[in-house]
Amino acid sequence: MSTKEAIQEKPKRNLKPLWIVLAFLAVIIICLIPNDGSILPIAGQRALAILSFAVILWVTEAVSYPVSSAMIIVLIAFLIGLAPSMEDPSTNLGTSSALKMALGGFSSSSVALVGAALFLAAAMQVTNLHKRLALWILSMVGTKTKSIVFGAILVAIVLAFFVPSATARAGAVVPILLGIVAAFGLSNESRLAALLVITATQAVSIWNVGIKTAAAQNLVALGFMNTEFGVDIAWIDWFIYAAPFSILMSILLFFIMIKLIKPETDNIEGGKEIIKQQLHDLGPLKRSEITLIITSVILLFLWATEKRLHPFDTTTVTIAAIAFLLLPKVGVFNWKQAASKIDWGTIIVFAVGISLGTVLLNTNGAMWLSDAVFGSLGLESKPILATIALVTAFNIIVHLGFASATSLASALIPVFIALAVTLPNVDHIGFVLVQQFVISFGFMLPISAPQNMLAYGTGAFTAKDFLKSGIPLTIGAYLLILLFSATYWQWIGLL
Repeated sequence: MSTKEAIQEKPKRNLKPLWIVLAFLAVIIICLIPNDGSILPIAGQRALAILSFAVILWVTEAVSYPVSSAMIIVLIAFLIGLAPSMEDPSTNLGTSSALKMALGGFSSSSVALVGAALFLAAAMQVTNLHKRLALWILSMVGTKTKSIVFGAILVAIVLAFFVPSATARAGAVVPILLGIVAAFGLSNESRLAALLVITATQAVSIWNVGIKTAAAQNLVALGFMNTEFGVDIAWIDWFIYAAPFSILMSILLFFIMIKLIKPETDNIEGGKEIIKQQLHDLGPLKRSEITLIITSVILLFLWATEKRLHPFDTTTVTIAAIAFLLLPKVGVFNWKQAASKIDWGTIIVFAVGISLGTVLLNTNGAMWLSDAVFGSLGLESKPILATIALVTAFNIIVHLGFASATSLASALIPVFIALAVTLPNVDHIGFVLVQQFVISFGFMLPISAPQNMLAYGTGAFTAKDFLKSGIPLTIGAYLLILLFSATYWQWIGLL
C-alpha cells in the first residue's frame, strides 16, 4: 500500500468528545465571570452560559439535538434554580421552579401545532398522496429540461400548502426527479440530476418563508412573539406578507438554475411516459387518499380564513384534523403507522428551544446579548432600512454555522425581540417577523438545512455545486428583503 493510500484510509479523528468538553467549559467560564447583578442579573448570566453551551452542541452536532435538549433542561433546572430570584435576590429561584421554566416550552400551542404538522406529514407519507401530487404536477409540464425545472419548483410550491415539513416535501420530490434522470439513462452524478435536485431543494427552502405552516422554525418565532407581544399572526396574514417574496425568489431560482447548470440534454424524451407509468404504479385514488385530500383542503381553507370567517386558530383546527384522520374506519392511518413516521425528537428540540429562549427573555439575558452584539452600531439612531440591512447580514452569516433553522430561531429570535423593543419608530412585530423570514435562508451550504442534507445524500451534486446556486440566491434574497422593507412591507403596514 502506498503512503498516499494509507493517508487516504486513515480514519478521521472523532472530535465530538472535545466539543462536549468545550461546551461545558464555556458554561463554567461564563458563570465564573465576576458580575454584581446590577446590569445583568445572575440568572441572565447563567442563561447566556446555557445558550453558549447549546450553540456549541448545535453547531458541532457533538450529540444529537434531542440529547442536547435533555442536557439543556438539566442545566436550566440547576443553574437557574440556584441563581438569585429576579424578584427577591436574597433567595434562590429553586430547582423546582427552574424545572418548570425548562419544561415550559412543552405547554406552548406552537409545540402542539408542530406535533400536529408532523402527523399530517406522516399521513401524506403513509397514503403516498404527496408523491401522487408531485407526479400529477410533473405530468402537466413539458419534456424540455426547462419545463421539468419549472415543474420541480411548482411541486415544491404546491406541497408547501399541504405538507408542513420541509424534509418530507424534499423526500417526496427528489426520488421522483432522480427516477426521471435514471430512466433517461443518466446517473445520479449527472448534470441533469444536479440541476433538478438542487432546484427542488432550494424551492423547498424558499417556500419555508412564504407559508406559515411550511416549517417548524416559523412556529418557534410565533411562539416567542405570542409570549412577548401577545399577538398571533394569522395564516393568511403571513401569506400576504411573505408569499410575494417567495414568488419572486422562485422566479429568480428558475433563471439562476437554467443558467448555472447546463444538463446533458435539453429535452427528456419519454419523460411524460415515465411519470405516467409511476402514476399508474400508484394505482387509482384510494379511499384514504380521497379522505386526506378532502381533509387537507378543508384544513387549508380554515387556515386561510382564520380570524376572518371563523374564530378557530390554526393549532386547534390542525389537531382536530389529526384526531379525525386517526379515527378507526373513517381515518387514513392508525397510531402505529403514524408513530413510525414521526421524528419525536423534533418535538422535544422545538419545545426546549422555546423554553431556552423564554428563559433568556425573562432573565434579561437576551436584552444584554442584544446590546452587546448590536449596541455599538447605534441602530436606534439609524433609519429602519439600514437597521434591517445590518441585522439581516448578521443573521445570514450566523446561519452558516447552524444545521437546524429551528435551533437558529431558538437562539436568535429572543435576541431580535430584545433588539426590536429598543428601536424607536419601528413595528416590533414586523421587524422580528422579517428576521424570521431570513432564518429560513438555508441556501448556501448542504449543512444549512435538513432538506439540503437529504438531497446531498443522493450524490446528485457537490457542496460546490450547491454553493454556486446558493450565493446568487442569498444575494438576491438579501436585496429583495431590503426592497420589500423599503416598499411593500411598509405599504401594507408590516413595518
